[in-house]
Amino acid sequence: MSRRSVRLQARNEIGCPPRINTTRKRRCEIQIDEPELTVIKKHNYEIQSCWAPGVASPCILIETPHKEIETTTTDFSGFKQYRFKNLFIKPSPLPHLSWANSDDVWIRMLNKEVKYTHNKGFLYQHPMLQPKMRAILLDWLLEVCEVYALHRETFYLAQDFFDRFMVTQENINKNMLQLIGISTLFIASKIEEIYPPKLHEFAYVTDGACSVEEIIDMELIILKALNWDLCPETIISWLKLYIQMASLDEERNVLLPQFPQETFIQVAQLLDLCILDINCLEYQYGVLAAAAFYHYTSFELVQKVSGLDWDSISNCVNWMLPFVQTIKGDSTAVLKEFKKTATEDSHNIQTHTNYLAMLDAALKKQTEVSPGCLSPASLGGILTPPKSTEKLSSCTLSKQSSSLVPYSP
Repeated sequence: MSRRSVRLQARNEIGCPPRINTTRKRRCEIQIDEPELTVIKKHNYEIQSCWAPGVASPCILIETPHKEIETTTTDFSGFKQYRFKNLFIKPSPLPHLSWANSDDVWIRMLNKEVKYTHNKGFLYQHPMLQPKMRAILLDWLLEVCEVYALHRETFYLAQDFFDRFMVTQENINKNMLQLIGISTLFIASKIEEIYPPKLHEFAYVTDGACSVEEIIDMELIILKALNWDLCPETIISWLKLYIQMASLDEERNVLLPQFPQETFIQVAQLLDLCILDINCLEYQYGVLAAAAFYHYTSFELVQKVSGLDWDSISNCVNWMLPFVQTIKGDSTAVLKEFKKTATEDSHNIQTHTNYLAMLDAALKKQTEVSPGCLSPASLGGILTPPKSTEKLSSCTLSKQSSSLVPYSP
């Protein structure tokens, strides 16, 4: 007799119950009780029957905004609660896109306006700084961008990094401003430029004020302070969207630039001047771009391409009026040529002119302009840039660098 037979015989003699072969049910085999299934079906039917045929249902979900987004304005007071596709804050002016959903693209751009906040009150945290020091620093960065043929988006990224970084700090000395400014430009160039300048070139334009090691250390400090949030929707990106929407042809290809370069550089130069004034930080970037575009077109066109009403841009339009008068009296808005830059891309290269003198003139005119003097009416169409002699653009990089005005806050 085998050992197994002996064990079975002993178990029977003792009276042990036979072993039961139990098997686990697979998940797919677990069935829902009939009453629960009826409740689920009824609930689904009630949701679908709430909406008339042909009406967009709000049950189509989109991506939930990031948790860190703070609702700081009344226009976005219900931004966190509304998660449905047909409950936008304002309708999307974007056309149908073959590569993405236009509504999703628009809502992501609005998300960034709320997430990347800026405030002109950061000067209260730095008693040793004055608004003029910020203007001098940004004017110097504009000149550095032109010397190295950096794009406009690069400068406006650096400007956004600088203003948001200053909000996170306290008691910054004016001797640190140049290091902070050149470090933000170094970060922005690595994000935006295909071939950014080398680190030693950024140190070189400071004329020995900032070393390579100091720029590297400050870069890490800025990135940590900004929590690595480095993708804002800048003023120039809003302007490109507005002017592109206003110039679309029948093909409606948003990715292919279709706007005239002369018009773009005129509006861009107005924004370059306005950004030097710290009071521009009172307005969102999209509003600043829309107000600048309004001064060269009409309110009807601005409302079509931006979705903003007159109440949203009127304060910014009136504040910007002295800067517009100053720009119109100047004759430097010309399309420059840059070495190793295609002609069709030359409008994207950041240029510099005597912005500090123009800023002083605009600030003097602010006292002469009464608020609320403008109405949502056209200002007479696009300005045509006057003909003037362009600056010499065939100089080598070393010669251009030597002609830089030294930074002195």
